Amino acid sequence: MQKTALLALTLALSAFAWCQPAPSKVLAKPTPGQIEWHDMEMEMFLCFDPCTWQNREYDDHSTPPDKINPDKLDTDQWARVAVSMGAKQILFVAKHTGGFCCWQTDTTDYGVKETPWRGGKGDVMRDLSESCRKAGLKLGVYLSPQDDHYGAAVSGKCKTPEKQAVYDKVYRRQLTELLTYYGTISEVWNDGGLVVPAEDILKEHAAGSMIFQGKSATIRWVGNEEGTAPYPAWNAVSREAWQRGATAPDGDPNGEIWLPNEVDTVNVSPHFWFWNSKPERKLRSLDELMGCYYKSVGHGAVLLLNQTPDTTGLIPEADARQAAEFGAEIQRRFGKSLVETSGTGPELTLQLGKPVLLDHAVIMEDLSGGERIREYVLEGLSGTEWKTLARGTAVGHKKIDPFTEPAEISALRLRCTAFEGVPLVRRLAAYAVGAPRQE
Repeated sequence: MQKTALLALTLALSAFAWCQPAPSKVLAKPTPGQIEWHDMEMEMFLCFDPCTWQNREYDDHSTPPDKINPDKLDTDQWARVAVSMGAKQILFVAKHTGGFCCWQTDTTDYGVKETPWRGGKGDVMRDLSESCRKAGLKLGVYLSPQDDHYGAAVSGKCKTPEKQAVYDKVYRRQLTELLTYYGTISEVWNDGGLVVPAEDILKEHAAGSMIFQGKSATIRWVGNEEGTAPYPAWNAVSREAWQRGATAPDGDPNGEIWLPNEVDTVNVSPHFWFWNSKPERKLRSLDELMGCYYKSVGHGAVLLLNQTPDTTGLIPEADARQAAEFGAEIQRRFGKSLVETSGTGPELTLQLGKPVLLDHAVIMEDLSGGERIREYVLEGLSGTEWKTLARGTAVGHKKIDPFTEPAEISALRLRCTAFEGVPLVRRLAAYAVGAPRQE
């Protein structure tokens, strides 16, 4: 009799367990350093080398170093432009593919040391690190693995084992110099990947830094230079995608590795990273830049917007003014919400107190718990009726939702219609920006 009762209880408990939702998946989660990187939202790229004198994108070594003398170079001005734009970090191209080094190094005979600028004693990295410190900016560095001066191709690959051994020592020393001479370097770019063994150097001197590409990557390239991330732009990827060099299309909310998207683009048209004097060079409009902002930061990515000094060493006045206007417009639209809240669970309601005309909402997840929201709907209370204002999938660090048309509502409701675990909403904010919908 006791055995029969025990069997019946076991079967009942099994049936009950079978009817319950499956346990939440083990989600990829960001490190504290990655969360801090997400919170920057925007950085300033800065490209400056002999290309600036050549009207080219890749140094053809046609400009002798003794012709390079940016006598007005002012890294404090660069930092002011970054701050005005709203950037939290400058990512400086210390060495591009031509191999010209913008710091004092004995690893090469092709760099600022060989120029008349400040009698060959100038160090752009030194100046910039001081300017960033004074301005409260972080500093990242781009050290091209490709080095045409040394005969190293993409990713630092040389034609013979002998040449590879020589270049490996050069690159490793250059990387060590940049990571140890100039204070904390918060981001390192290995553009095009990296075959030079450098994981030990990065682990020792850049353990908390974000690494772009290579075997130590903690962030990934979005996959285009247009200034846009696709939507959804999930932060996680599979281990296989991480190992081969993932881009935005590899995003998988159930992936094992947290590898968020960085969106790099230029401030001019046609597309040039380095300054040039070509008559067709035009600054992109404020509307274009705001479109990039909506489709990068507004899709949960970090925007890396380029600014570039001319041959004097200054960012041109018109470019600096454009950057400031961009930063001011971001602040005008999103600097202060009308009202906001946070909470946990699949539904969150933001009471407005009285009917208010809104046209945007911003949602942010608490990423310490991973990317949990998979689908959602935003609704507004109009009278006694809830009306749909926007729908989406990924939220991640931030999702900016411009409404199809402004809505006068007394409450804003976020309903998560698909999710893993308990949704953790860091922020639900309501805005009336009074600007046309960004497409």
